[in-house]
Amino acid sequence: MQTNEHTLGGIKTSFEECTQVLAAIGDETRQMIFLAMIASGCDGMRVGEITVKTHLSRPAVSHHLKILKDSGIVKVYKVATKNYYYLDPSGWLPKLELLLGHLREMLDGGSSK
Repeated sequence: MQTNEHTLGGIKTSFEECTQVLAAIGDETRQMIFLAMIASGCDGMRVGEITVKTHLSRPAVSHHLKILKDSGIVKVYKVATKNYYYLDPSGWLPKLELLLGHLREMLDGGSSK
């Protein structure tokens, strides 16, 4: 399989831009929170609602939400004193798509002989 430096450089750069997101969604507990948010339509969920859906403790949910928030997967908005967490794919999904595109390009390029 031949790979050019441009493709490898693109993969390396894309991968580096995705490491925080990949690490965040690599954890099973955060995957459970992510899926709970998707299942509820996720216009926003409070920590208490997530604890009910996931059967996790409030401190555990808060801890994992912070990691998801720091990685840009989740954002928060406030209504009075209540925090609502929601998925925001605008920052991380295009980066993952770019990484997958680079990988696809590399693999497709190597299969044509």
